[in-house]
Amino acid sequence: MEERNKEAEVLGRDLYVNSGYLFNSRVPFKEKKMPLRILSAGTYQLYTWPKLPTWRPKGRIDWQIIYIAAGEGHFFFDGHEVIVPAGNMVLYQPKQQQKYHYLGKDRTQVWFVHFTGREVRSILNHYEIPMDGYILHTGISREYEDLFRRMRDELVNCPWGYEEMLTHLFRELLLTMHRRMTESVPRISGFVQDEMDRARNWFEDHYNEDISIEQYAASRSMSTSWFNRSFRSAVGTSPMKYILEVRIRNAQVLLETTDYSISDIASVIGYDNPLYFSRLFRKAKGLSPSQYRKVYREQFFQ
Repeated sequence: MEERNKEAEVLGRDLYVNSGYLFNSRVPFKEKKMPLRILSAGTYQLYTWPKLPTWRPKGRIDWQIIYIAAGEGHFFFDGHEVIVPAGNMVLYQPKQQQKYHYLGKDRTQVWFVHFTGREVRSILNHYEIPMDGYILHTGISREYEDLFRRMRDELVNCPWGYEEMLTHLFRELLLTMHRRMTESVPRISGFVQDEMDRARNWFEDHYNEDISIEQYAASRSMSTSWFNRSFRSAVGTSPMKYILEVRIRNAQVLLETTDYSISDIASVIGYDNPLYFSRLFRKAKGLSPSQYRKVYREQFFQ
């Protein structure tokens, strides 16, 4: 039984693979009766193997979670390459295109699990696993590797009650992910800080445009809730408040250095409605735009 169900091979010092499959079958299927079923789990580790690519134009019919335990993965989401470093997971839903690769020079190690079932979506919702992006910022933990390894071993050895144990271990994985993603004191990794710095720079460059936080987060393969929470942790304020501060700051410069009308200034910084702009400016600075200009000029030019 063990020999039939086990895929484990070491290709010299180049590549290590060790995976287990339900019923010893690599053919995925869609489970319509059971709430949850684990189809496969395992690991890949690259040493000097140059490149390990995956290309599924139409995706798979099951779900997949990939955990980057070491190194990094090169993923393509909606035509854009995103380098996902260790400490993150990638969630693929059924029929989502899958294009990614790992490089030997990165010494990458990944763990994965494929799953299906008629209640998968509600189970993920229960553990508040975001499904409006691809990347899950879960941090690095030995707990993850232990859970993936135990799922693989259940699939390999098939002891009594192994399918029940598989669902138990998978739910424990989701619970552990939820706890790490919702810590009261988030751990700001270098990757997260880099992403938030990138976001700030983008907001600075595009502050006068109609910015959608949801669209920006999606463009970086993040869930909106995770992006908002991480931005606040890294920057100290929400994305929309940060954008407002940039707009007000630039409005001050225009009020101080130009004779543009209030309507023109509102338009320059991204507001079609000058009255709305005036209300926001007054709330932020305690004066209307006209009052601010008057006070500034009286103070510095008289």
